[in-house]
This record gives sequence, structure tokens and C-alpha cells, in this order.
Amino acid sequence: MPPFSHNPVEGYILELDDGDGGQFREVYVGKETLCTIDGLHFNSTYNARVKAFNSSGVGPYSKTVVLQTSDVAWFTFDASSAHRDIVLSNDNQTATCSSYDDRVVLGTAAFSKGVHYWELHVDRYDNHPDPAFGVARINVVKDMMLGKDDKAWAMYVDNNRSWFMHCNSHTNRTEGGVSKGATVGVLLDLNKHTLTFFINGKQQGPSAFENVEGVFMPALSLNRNVQLSCHGANPPSNLSFQFDKVANYDACRIHE
Repeated sequence: MPPFSHNPVEGYILELDDGDGGQFREVYVGKETLCTIDGLHFNSTYNARVKAFNSSGVGPYSKTVVLQTSDVAWFTFDASSAHRDIVLSNDNQTATCSSYDDRVVLGTAAFSKGVHYWELHVDRYDNHPDPAFGVARINVVKDMMLGKDDKAWAMYVDNNRSWFMHCNSHTNRTEGGVSKGATVGVLLDLNKHTLTFFINGKQQGPSAFENVEGVFMPALSLNRNVQLSCHGANPPSNLSFQFDKVANYDACRIHE
């Protein structure tokens, strides 16, 4: 409570540090005692403190509370930002497309540090389309294949081979494609700043991209000839030591 005050509390001010022991910053001001804070990192520890205010002034800070964010990033496909031709189902875990042209959909999580791995399952694959998998900025172009602009880093793959693509530059053609039932894995390592792809648990080509920095969202593009679903995933067995070291990998939410 504010000092020397008999008036009721009118609101609260919540402050968090940066997760690395840095300065506190104001993240919420309002009347509610429950709030959601965006932009926090997974597998991180934050210090939090709160103070109340009313017409008499501002009260003292509470004791500092330590908050631990989730080890695992849960995400589904983001209906609010997807291209209008994208059709989502199964609690936004399954994506199809109503167009013969490639359209982009993003995941609901954003990553800026740590090591993250997720998998997409090919539920349907007709007429040899070439879906693309990877990461993108929030403002990626949604009406063409992922990786054709400078806001996405992707691997596109048909039934025989794959390519890496960024800024419409196609590199590292690799034999081995997808079919119905295949699983495509994406490993975003923001400690090493690399992006690596897997098909059915086996690494597809070399590390696709290096020096990747900033904020990334899971992303894919597809047309009407393919259906993709996100699934919970463990990292491939040959990466177990690396993941044990960082103790953090990600998966789409599984609804039981």
C-alpha cells in the first residue's frame, strides 16, 4: 500500500529484470492482479517486483520474486498472421492450403536465443509439390515460397531432393526427398547461430545457414497438394549430447 493512505489501491506496477541480472524495467501498469508479459525467453530466470499506487502516491516495492520460464517452447500454427489461403485444423496443429500457389504460415513462438528443435509431419503428399520449412521474421512475405525474400531461411524439398533458399538464392542441392509419412526436423541453434534440417531423423545436407541472428519464428510454405502437422519431438539421437548440454529443445503442443 502507498504510505499514509486510507484510500484503496487503484493499480499496480510490475517490473522485471532482463533475465541476466540487468536493470528492472516496467512491464505492466494496471488494476488487474493477473497479467501476461510478452517477449520473455524460454528456459530463463527473471527477477520480479511490484508496487501499488493510488491518489496518495506509490507504495514501496514488494520483495523480489524469482520467476522461471518454461524449459520448452509450445507453439502451434498462427491463424492470425497466416496467408488467407492457409486452412488450419486440429487445434491449429495441422495446415493445408486452398491454393495451387505456395503460401506461408508461421508458428506462434518467437526465438532469439538458445537451441530449438521442432518437427513437421507430412500427412498428405500428392503430385510432387515442394513444401518449404524453416524460420522467418514476423514480416515475411506470405504469398510465395518461403525463402524467396530476405525475411526467411528455408529448405524446400520435393520427392527426390532438397535445396536451401534465402533471398531467392538456391544452394546445396541434396539427394533425398519426402513422401507421405515423412518427418522434417528443424534445428535452430542461436548459440552457434546456425540452422540445420533433418528428414526422418537424418541430417539433410550440411548446416544450411550460418550467422543467423535476431528474432525468428517457425515457418513453412505449402500448396493444396500437401498437408503438414506439427508434432512433439525429441532431437535426433546423434544430437543428444548437444541437447543435454543446453537442456532445451522445443516442440509443438500436443493436445491429449
